[in-house]
Amino acid sequence: MLTAGVDLSAEPKGTALAVVEWLSGSAILRELRLGVSDEPVLEIASRVDKLGIDCALGWPEDFISFLNAQKDFSTPHYFDGGMDWRRQLSYRETDRHARELTGRWPLSVSTDRLGLTAMRAAGLLSKLARSGVTIDRTGAGLIAEVYPGATLRLWGFDTQGYRTSAESRAALLANLLQSAPWFDPGDFDEHMVNSCDAFDAVVASLATRAVATGSYHQPSQEQSARAAVEGWICLPTTNLNSLVA
Repeated sequence: MLTAGVDLSAEPKGTALAVVEWLSGSAILRELRLGVSDEPVLEIASRVDKLGIDCALGWPEDFISFLNAQKDFSTPHYFDGGMDWRRQLSYRETDRHARELTGRWPLSVSTDRLGLTAMRAAGLLSKLARSGVTIDRTGAGLIAEVYPGATLRLWGFDTQGYRTSAESRAALLANLLQSAPWFDPGDFDEHMVNSCDAFDAVVASLATRAVATGSYHQPSQEQSARAAVEGWICLPTTNLNSLVA
């Protein structure tokens, strides 16, 4: 099995792509690229079993309804404007679910800078759909939305400072390799230490393996309709070593 992970940014700069090959009882990091444009992602999608993207794949339904209501004020609309109402527009159902699991809010695709990256993700999804890929935002198809930082925390790792500190990434990588001796980073360990984007792309690819094997928190029947529109963060239900079980 081949899984790919993309740490997506609004531009190629800051975007990284990792491909992991899964063998019997082991996994090898086969590719790790930085400065990735859309084309390599589309090419990888054509030859991997599962592709995980670290970015929101949709917007809250309530936020979409709110924007649509802004088009025409000839029809009276009432907006509460209070904090609870704003939070409802800011976060997706999957964001609320992720907070229940991890104790932390993901970035809001509606109100944070993540929006520009999500627009790029929407472009990628449209290109993939045009190439014949069936897009399922719940994670059931080829594409899955993943969250490397939350995944690491669910696997029991200390993620404090790893996005901003090479020293923290080096310590985190050492802990990861000690916990998962079956994982071979190849010649890319220095890339993971030097670049937080590269590090997250690799973790995204590992997280994608959990999705590919069905070992992730799937939306409930009540959540599935929103997940299909808003996207769904696929967080693992098993530990790191279960990936090669």
